[in-house]
Amino acid sequence: MRERGILSEFQARQAGNHIALVWMENCPLRSSVIGSYPFPGWLEYSSQHLDAFGEADIVEMGEDATIAAVHDQVASGLDVITDGEQGRFDFNLSFYGYLRGIDLEAAPPRRFGPPAHDQRGKHPIVGELEAPDGLGCVEEFERLRAIAPQGGPALKVSIPGPFTLSGRLQPNAQYPDRYAITEALLPLVRKEIEDLVAAGCREICVDEPSMSCYAYKEDLARFVDIFNRTIEPAVGRARLDMHMCFGNFKGRGVGKRLIRVMFPDFLDLKVDEMHIEMTTTAFKDLDVIEQVAKKMDAAVGIIDVKSYYIETPEDVAERVRACLQYAPAEKLVFAPDCGLSQTARWAARKKLANMVEGIGVVKKELGL
Repeated sequence: MRERGILSEFQARQAGNHIALVWMENCPLRSSVIGSYPFPGWLEYSSQHLDAFGEADIVEMGEDATIAAVHDQVASGLDVITDGEQGRFDFNLSFYGYLRGIDLEAAPPRRFGPPAHDQRGKHPIVGELEAPDGLGCVEEFERLRAIAPQGGPALKVSIPGPFTLSGRLQPNAQYPDRYAITEALLPLVRKEIEDLVAAGCREICVDEPSMSCYAYKEDLARFVDIFNRTIEPAVGRARLDMHMCFGNFKGRGVGKRLIRVMFPDFLDLKVDEMHIEMTTTAFKDLDVIEQVAKKMDAAVGIIDVKSYYIETPEDVAERVRACLQYAPAEKLVFAPDCGLSQTARWAARKKLANMVEGIGVVKKELGL
């Protein structure tokens, strides 16, 4: 009887995944987000004083902050939402807390002056890189699923890819360079993706901004191989997205903003959706989405997360119409350039609401 129950659960889950993937294919001009969302002010304060709270208090904080992030995203009318990564103090570095074999004390090389990437130190590797308890994404997804409205927007979980995750770890004799560290992290991220699918997650975004930041000088075929091996367990079982940008720590970029150098190599990525930061390059390479749309959905960053200019619905509609010159509506997804964690919440709310409204203007024009 129990075996029959397990089979029924599996069949129901698979049917649900199929329904979700079909829905995705029939959602033209889809509105989405990358992953992160601003912390409420009280969470920013509390996260700096965690020693004043008990374990149960901290769990409650994460739940309450996720409720706030979900509320804001649902209120904006998005087709796809995340948990806002409210349980992470950083989209990438938070995962180091799940790793064994590293020293969590990283001394910043520069402590004063304008905030930027060079104020983050690298963590020494002191043993075998392992994650025996996973990377925490399954728990985040289960919390999001419990909080999100039933029958509401699609749910997405974002996870950093192994190349980006390797960026703040210091090579040593066992792992002599960044690629060696990446190869050690790859099976850990791959296992987390596999576990997300098993838990019923239907959309997974793998963040690899380091790949787009350094595409101009690295072996792109090697990047593609790393990425495809990472996501292999989920191919055909969930909607897979790749997010590429040029950095956003403290609202500042770090990469050389070159989009064309990534193509055509990145068209070999086995994803359903490729997201490209476009606003900060003034959409000068917008025509590349024509290539992308022939292989996968083209997700275009049309909101500048580094600027406090609030894009109007008219601004957004104009950008959507420009994208339609290169790709059909059913192949287009729209989102901010990057996660919103480095943007004040009041601005993030307005930017998302206006993004959805602007997309809606064009949908109405097209009769969608």
